[in-house]
Amino acid sequence: MALIVHKYGGTSMGSTERIRNVAKRVAKWARAGHQMVVVPSAMSGETNRLLGLAKELAPAKPAEAYHRELDMLAATGEQASSALLAIALQSEGVQSVSYAGWQVPIRTNNAYTKARIESIDDDRVRADLQSGKVVIVTGFQGVDEDDNITTLGRGGSDTSAVAVAAALKAQECLIYTDVDGVYTTDPRVVPEARRLQTVSFEEMLEMASMGSKVLQIRSVEFAGKYKVPLRVLSSFTPWDIDLDEEAKSGTLITFEEDEQMEQAIVSGIAFNRDEAKISVLGVPDKPGIAYQILGAVADANIEVDVIIQNVSKDGRTDFSFTVHRNDYAKTIDLLKEKVLPGLGVQEVVGDAKICKVSIVGIGMRSHVGVASKMFRCLSEEGINIQMISTSEIKTSVVLDEKYMELAVRALHRVFDLDQPAAA
Repeated sequence: MALIVHKYGGTSMGSTERIRNVAKRVAKWARAGHQMVVVPSAMSGETNRLLGLAKELAPAKPAEAYHRELDMLAATGEQASSALLAIALQSEGVQSVSYAGWQVPIRTNNAYTKARIESIDDDRVRADLQSGKVVIVTGFQGVDEDDNITTLGRGGSDTSAVAVAAALKAQECLIYTDVDGVYTTDPRVVPEARRLQTVSFEEMLEMASMGSKVLQIRSVEFAGKYKVPLRVLSSFTPWDIDLDEEAKSGTLITFEEDEQMEQAIVSGIAFNRDEAKISVLGVPDKPGIAYQILGAVADANIEVDVIIQNVSKDGRTDFSFTVHRNDYAKTIDLLKEKVLPGLGVQEVVGDAKICKVSIVGIGMRSHVGVASKMFRCLSEEGINIQMISTSEIKTSVVLDEKYMELAVRALHRVFDLDQPAAA
């Protein structure tokens, strides 16, 4: 029998009744002989409630000490759900023990509220597994070198689960969520969207980075780096579903070399409406100009996505890039106050009502004309493309936000994603 890691999200842990169902599901796997490690999120809404209380009491200008206390506070949500799950398992007659991240320990750096995992000591967990216990480890958190509690940022429980699975060399990490797998695109936008049986890590990484919300991108990066097989499946199937059926359900995120994955040129369409475009007009066309603009943006901890520099005319050019919509006003102010005065730049303009739509598929490596098919489809729908970005297995376009759903539906149809995959 195998060592398996289960991860349950906040909705799965949202009430004592749901926690009891999680316990029954985990107990089923344990009774089948598997060694089980479970990584739960906080109960649905609990982290937001705690951070809301902190916001009410926060100082006018929060310092590093405030962010330390935020992590101390937020970590309690997962500690509560882990202890409750351990108690529920004990009610099922299953030996169990829960640990906070610092007890394992899961070592991180000291970047409060967005820490990164550096190492995991698996001795304590392995000893408990050998003695027949189900081990529950809090998601979303760890401890830095000075023994301060840290948290990993939004979606950090996915990353915790994958990291624990990597450290323990688990056979598989099952991510239980409120959807039953990874779809060709969001079914709320395209009702004909299909659930994928398998998807490669590269495709999942691109889809996560392009806006697919099924898995947190850092968890996919971690899984790819340490070769941890991931499966996304629903926590709302009956807990007593046949174990063999459950073990094959959902979507398996795997490695290209493991599967014959030639059948689909495009596997999915991702989209993100949280984008904003900024253009600096009349930039002097000389070496180092991109660094002068984007270096200042990076120093302000603002993430830049698509970048385009136009052809030079009369020694000047236009420079455009996209940022997250939440960073739009901050970026405009930064450019006007700190960057433009030193460049002698004519103007900075922006558009906060754009979106990004991406086609993703490892089959794009071996097929020509995929991007042109995408562009023709959008042209036939009367949709103007503002920016284009490509990689080996992805083509992204920036569009006016009002055309997003039309673009996604048209592309889903033109690439036959509503058709069953070839056997």
